[in-house]
Amino acid sequence: MVKEVYIGADHAGFVVKEIIRKILLEHKIDYIDLSPEKIEGDDYPDVAFRVAEKVAKEDARGILACGTGEGMVIAANKVKGIRAVEVSDVATAKLTREHNDANILALGVPQMKSHLIRPIVITWISTKFTKEKRHKRRLKKIARYEDGR
Repeated sequence: MVKEVYIGADHAGFVVKEIIRKILLEHKIDYIDLSPEKIEGDDYPDVAFRVAEKVAKEDARGILACGTGEGMVIAANKVKGIRAVEVSDVATAKLTREHNDANILALGVPQMKSHLIRPIVITWISTKFTKEKRHKRRLKKIARYEDGR
């Protein structure tokens, strides 16, 4: 299981982020909260960029929460080396780690059923990338494209 996670949320994702924070604490996983201190006038791209830059630099993992999850994913994926995904079920949480080596999980508040937050987060942080040849090949293609090759 991962040892440290960067987390962040805008005003719309604050409640979900607090649930995530408690889940991480219960599982003795350290986290660094990069959410804005003031929720007035916060913008999800700022939060997504902050978390994504740390995740990319430190080869870590991050979890983001916002109104849809999609805005965070769009912004985070602009950072080189980020593979951010929006997930709303446990099966997808598992597959995005096993096959895509996703390094940022985004949760959207309206579509997120509160009883699924815990199993999604636990599955996502505890699932390892399979390192199967086909998955590694696909991720290399993405990295080469990012590098402009």
